Amino acid sequence: MIERLWRYPIKSTGGEPLRSAEVDLRGLVGDRLYAVRDGAGKFGSGKNTRRFRRMDGLLHLRSRYARATGEPGPPAGPGPSGSPEPSGPPELVDPHGRVVADPTAFLRTYLGRDDVELAREGEVSHFDQLPVSVLTTATLDWIRREVPDVPVDERRFRPNLLVRTPPGTPPFVEDEWIGREASLGDTLRLDFRRSSERCVMTNQAQQDLPHSPLVLKAIAAAHDNRLDVLATVRTPGTVRVGDPLVLG
Repeated sequence: MIERLWRYPIKSTGGEPLRSAEVDLRGLVGDRLYAVRDGAGKFGSGKNTRRFRRMDGLLHLRSRYARATGEPGPPAGPGPSGSPEPSGPPELVDPHGRVVADPTAFLRTYLGRDDVELAREGEVSHFDQLPVSVLTTATLDWIRREVPDVPVDERRFRPNLLVRTPPGTPPFVEDEWIGREASLGDTLRLDFRRSSERCVMTNQAQQDLPHSPLVLKAIAAAHDNRLDVLATVRTPGTVRVGDPLVLG
């Protein structure tokens, strides 16, 4: 069963919990559609790679899409909202829970860089790997047991779907789903392809979660730095909290 849904309108910032989400062939509609981009064309992240530039502090920010004109906006707090269709750039929320008036101007001051901007996805994908990330409560509970003194919830791993598994389900059960198809809701179909290779972002502080190197160390020692299952979208549809995930 889908326990929680997450969308991350601006890559590498905190996301928004949803009650439902439309999913097209790209992934959850609006997910990681925007990113912080520097003058060299690299995207803000927690690491330095060919495509990404490390920009510390992004995880202390949050992003969300406003509701349609005339509807009340979602609260600044983390409570779940509906799934408004993106009709423009997302809102950027500062560490104090306030929506900033000019995201690019704020980011330049916040990051201490005058070459960054909030940019919409173009020809280069903002996804690290595949478009939909799925994590189970069995795996999440295992991590909590391994690092009992470190606050851990799914926000450290940034999944789109957190799936509630029955008691006694072994950790890393997601591995068994690779190569299989899943049905959710009336029409949504996902193809599970592989797991994510985790990086230092799992350790980084964000909002009320402190920095700790123990999280990544536990995953590396037990499961070769891999966690979750990644999917492509076979058939678009709607996913809702409470939907069963049926493996084919």
